[in-house]
Amino acid sequence: MNVIHVTDTDFQEKVISASHVQPVLVDFFAPWCGPCQMLGPILDNLAEEMGEKAVIAKLNVDENLDKASEYQIMSIPNMKLFKSGEVVEEISGLNNMERLKEIISKYL
Repeated sequence: MNVIHVTDTDFQEKVISASHVQPVLVDFFAPWCGPCQMLGPILDNLAEEMGEKAVIAKLNVDENLDKASEYQIMSIPNMKLFKSGEVVEEISGLNNMERLKEIISKYL
C-alpha cells in the first residue's frame, strides 16, 4: 500500500472514518522541512510493510491550515496516530521505521 495524501477537505473521510477500520498514521509535514524530507522514504517503506493493516498518510501543513491548527501542529515533522476517530499517539521528530511499526502495532 502507498502513502496517501490528505487535505483539509478529505481528512474526515480518509483519516477519521478510515481509523474506525484500521489505524491511520498522519504525518504533518512541509516540503521545505529537511527532517520531513528524510522521513518520506521511511514512511514509504512503512506503508509498504504495513500493507492493509494500517494507513500511512501525509498532510502538507502549508496547504492545509485548518487541520494543522485544529491538531495544534507547532513543529514538524509531527505524526499523529488515529484509531476509532481519536488521536491515540503523537510522535514528534524524525523516527526510524522500527519505532513507528512498534507504535502502530499496539493498535492493530
